[in-house]
Amino acid sequence: MNDDPELLRRLADGDDQALEALLIQHMPALHGFVRLRAGRQVRSREETIDLVQSVCREILVHRERFEHPTENGFKRWLYATALRKIGHRAEHWRAAKRDAARDLPDPDDKALLGAYASVCTPSRAAVAREEVARIEAAFDQLPDHYREVLVLRRIAGLDYADIAAELGKTEVNVRTILSRAMARLAEVLGEG
Repeated sequence: MNDDPELLRRLADGDDQALEALLIQHMPALHGFVRLRAGRQVRSREETIDLVQSVCREILVHRERFEHPTENGFKRWLYATALRKIGHRAEHWRAAKRDAARDLPDPDDKALLGAYASVCTPSRAAVAREEVARIEAAFDQLPDHYREVLVLRRIAGLDYADIAAELGKTEVNVRTILSRAMARLAEVLGEG
């Protein structure tokens, strides 16, 4: 998804409507990002839509923090906020040692499949709830560095240079990790 440069410029100038429009555009990918990055522990205890709404609320409240009027600048800000929120919730659940037996229903698994489409074959998009659970279970089996690169590139849509800078790696290294991560995911999903 490419953001409208005019929306980004308006956001940099403090236009609240531009921020709301960008958040709406990024909502499906943000939802997928939160589900995949939250991991089993947080997903089993909280509805991811609540985390997504909390991220959006924080972005809206702190809109003055947006400093880089570029598509990748907005994405980095959005997804860094989401990671911080997920980290706080994971810490809460680890500290509280809450009951993990509670499974909450997901409000819109078909919409999540749209966000997950970049790591799944299109023929699988027709199967909703079972496919989401299967993808997330497979994703949870990947090493952390595979999950991180997959989410940043395929769900968040960051370019290789930004991912490399964020992770302290070269672009070639990021591409290699992504390739290996996709192969491993396909293997775990039984598609390899």
